[in-house]
Amino acid sequence: MKEIILTFILGIILIVIGIMNMCGNVKMLHSYHRKRVKEEDLKPFGKLVGIGTIIIGLGLIIAGVFFTVFYITKTDLFNLLGGIVLGVGFIVGLIISFYAMKKYNKGIF
Repeated sequence: MKEIILTFILGIILIVIGIMNMCGNVKMLHSYHRKRVKEEDLKPFGKLVGIGTIIIGLGLIIAGVFFTVFYITKTDLFNLLGGIVLGVGFIVGLIISFYAMKKYNKGIF
């Protein structure tokens, strides 16, 4: 049960960071990205990275709900659905974030 609570907490933290990025506060991003992105592109860059971060956070929270239902009912379907939601949220969020890095930073690294 402790793992499920940590999943919810991490999801909430990522959503808050994503919202901060979308609002233009890109201080949470690595300094390398802040230096390489043009000043006029910081806002759209932060918005895309923020969307990716929020999607990962939402995936964690929704997966946490499925894992909680699994913990209560012991129905394996909920455990499977939680894993799928977690994986899809993580992959989609990373794709959006990497797209933003590639577009505005001219590379991931």
